[in-house]
Amino acid sequence: QVQLVESGGGLVQAGGSLRLSCAASGRDFSTYAMGWFRQAPGKEREFVAAISRSGGYTDYADSVKGRFTISRDNTKNTVDLQMNSLKPEDTAVYYCAQKRSFMNYAYAHLYDYWGQGTQVTVSS
Repeated sequence: QVQLVESGGGLVQAGGSLRLSCAASGRDFSTYAMGWFRQAPGKEREFVAAISRSGGYTDYADSVKGRFTISRDNTKNTVDLQMNSLKPEDTAVYYCAQKRSFMNYAYAHLYDYWGQGTQVTVSS
């Protein structure tokens, strides 16, 4: 059974930075693509970033391009999301998720496993 545990959320002022981390249990971490999604109150869960199994390919939502960076360490079974120049509209619960194939990585319903989420609040 795969478990994903996010950490690193918190309260930060606009313009600040946070680094989220997601630790995965279970074997074969390197055979899964990983994604970060977020959900603000009253809104649908939205794609933030994704990374391929080897880490050689990444992609981002337009709203975070140039500010967020996704990375992974297959020796530690972790995937991180470095968030810089944070804005109040980045406030949300952030989730990491795992799927076998890197295809269609922006679609939340195609992911197999999810973490419990970590709250990020950006004050203006």
